[in-house]
Amino acid sequence: MNYLPVPAPGTTPLRVLTIAGSDSGGGAGIQADMRTMALLGVHACVAVTAVTVQNTLGVKSFHEVPDDVVAGQIEAVVGDIGIQAAKTGMLASSDIITTVAATWRRLGLSVPLVVDPVCASMHGDALLAPSALDSLRGQLFPLATLVTPNLDEVRLLVDVEVVDAESQRAAAKALHALGPRWALVKGGHLRSSEHSCDLLYDGVSYYEFDAPRVPTGNDHGGGDTLATAAACALAHGFSVPGAVGFAKKWVTECLRAAYPLGHGHGPVSPLFRLTTASSEGA
Repeated sequence: MNYLPVPAPGTTPLRVLTIAGSDSGGGAGIQADMRTMALLGVHACVAVTAVTVQNTLGVKSFHEVPDDVVAGQIEAVVGDIGIQAAKTGMLASSDIITTVAATWRRLGLSVPLVVDPVCASMHGDALLAPSALDSLRGQLFPLATLVTPNLDEVRLLVDVEVVDAESQRAAAKALHALGPRWALVKGGHLRSSEHSCDLLYDGVSYYEFDAPRVPTGNDHGGGDTLATAAACALAHGFSVPGAVGFAKKWVTECLRAAYPLGHGHGPVSPLFRLTTASSEGA
């Protein structure tokens, strides 16, 4: 695959902000976001929304960061460092979602925003209170350049059970009606197919991104990784379809390079990029 350009030593790279929760197991959340950003040559800025107690077996508990601290992190980064794109992950509560949306509007930000509407972990552990779904739909989605839910999140957000191509299109339409410029319905959880087809919709046209399903149980952090790769590509000026196409290829390679960890699901891994970079420089 073609990678994003890497800045020359000593030059300031593009900056992407992740607004998300911390994963103590290092497989998902801001840890996964920062790995992908670093290996795509982007400087990672962070606004931590929650601290989770988790490992490869699941999320034991989490602690929300106070609203004013979340807002303060965003303001501090934007005011001094500046960003070319942002993405959200675990936002934990209605109050934090409201704070993020209000801060975005107050700062007058117009850079691309990728919203990964994290509602539950891959183990089924709740990462967003049910009362917060309305805030996510009503306040954050209208600000989003792109939303990237998986099929479980689609069901929670728009009450559409995706089982085939027709229902995937219906889900994309329902998501787009909530206000984002583009809606991506990821097909990774549709295990009945040997391929994983993600469907992108802008209110007019559909774009399909298909890849062979990678047979691995080590897929922790896949959603974070795809959304982050898309945000990095958007920071570089890619169109949304171009960014999604890049992110799809990136996460597929990360799944191929995934490794076992602990006693549960290991993480997808962008570390393969270190090998390819060495080969390119040889």
